[in-house]
Amino acid sequence: MTILQISSLLIVLAGVFGAINYLFLKLPSAIGILVVALVASFGMMGVDWMLPHLGISDEIRRLVTGLHFSDALLEGMLGLLLFAGALHVKISDLRAQWRAVFLMATLGVGLSTLVIGTGFSWLTGAPFLIALVFGSVVSPTDPVAVLGVLREANLSKALETKIAGESLFNDGVGYVVFLVLVGLAFPTGDAHGSGLAGAAKLFVQEALGGAALGLALGWLTFRVMRHIDDYSLEVLLTLGLAFGGYELAVYLHVSAPIMAVCAGLLIGEVGAKHGMSETTRQYVDGFWKLIDEILNAVLFLMIGFEVFAVAFETDYLLIGAASIALALFGRLAAVLVPIYILRPFRTFENGVIPIMTWGGLKGGISVALALSLPDSEWKPVILTATYLVVIFSIIVQGLTVARLANRFGREPDLV
Repeated sequence: MTILQISSLLIVLAGVFGAINYLFLKLPSAIGILVVALVASFGMMGVDWMLPHLGISDEIRRLVTGLHFSDALLEGMLGLLLFAGALHVKISDLRAQWRAVFLMATLGVGLSTLVIGTGFSWLTGAPFLIALVFGSVVSPTDPVAVLGVLREANLSKALETKIAGESLFNDGVGYVVFLVLVGLAFPTGDAHGSGLAGAAKLFVQEALGGAALGLALGWLTFRVMRHIDDYSLEVLLTLGLAFGGYELAVYLHVSAPIMAVCAGLLIGEVGAKHGMSETTRQYVDGFWKLIDEILNAVLFLMIGFEVFAVAFETDYLLIGAASIALALFGRLAAVLVPIYILRPFRTFENGVIPIMTWGGLKGGISVALALSLPDSEWKPVILTATYLVVIFSIIVQGLTVARLANRFGREPDLV
């Protein structure tokens, strides 16, 4: 199938499944599409089991594999999704929460990777470095999933800013940690670093380089927009920034996710205030919300169909079930330690820890990272465990985080 045919099929299915959810399930849009896609996938597997001569599963598996989910997300959709998410997080709001956001997106990701990796190594007997790779795969919270659920949860503004800001940045940091660990664990595969020195150099280059490029391109775009009063052209400029900046970051070997976040934050704050008219602001805001919703729907649809890439072996499924608990424990460490570090300086209300732990959803990025791993004897179990963690996170945590917020009065925040 051509790219146009695949894109058309995904959009049609996202629309149909979205309509089914809207009319019957009435779940949050993205989660509902994922649930319908999963039900349809298992339904087709059931038909294949009863009528094996049709070869339905094999045909769909070839189609799903042909989608190249990892490439489609990491090298295509992710830049637009991160830019759209960052565009609606104000720097002025983020500034008040920067200490918690910074610690959770850096120290938190590291702690989570270590905790999950240690548990996974003990659970499976995997070499420690490979287990750490799994930890880095499921440690970042997915901004696509998180921001989608935040719209439904109606959390307090400050807590929403902390969760959204952390998810945007820990996604970029987590991706860099993943690249470093893959380079160390698979030195004969797609290595991204050479030893600890190379890993440290890569981390600095990716993280700081991505931030610098994003701010530079965002500032340049803002300066151009100041001299233009044409909403259609200004929308096009922001689209060019998201697309072109992401590809330039990939070419320069700096972190494209961090680039997209920094560029989006700058345009959403400085650009919106000083480089756009009121009409342009409305169109830019509406355009990127629509892009976010459409890509969000397609992404969750693709996650649902990726079940065909999972190895349904009993041992793998048991390891995956145990990995759900590991992922939650790692997320607890990522939230708990930074908060206790900040307690002498800031006061936290009750509820911050459980809400940020339960609200740290995993998503398509984790699945994409697992799929992008070099082939090895550990890849199937890592992929299966990652998929189960993501499905549990989106469906179970995603559908209950609003109730958890209600239980704590939706006021669990910094004073």
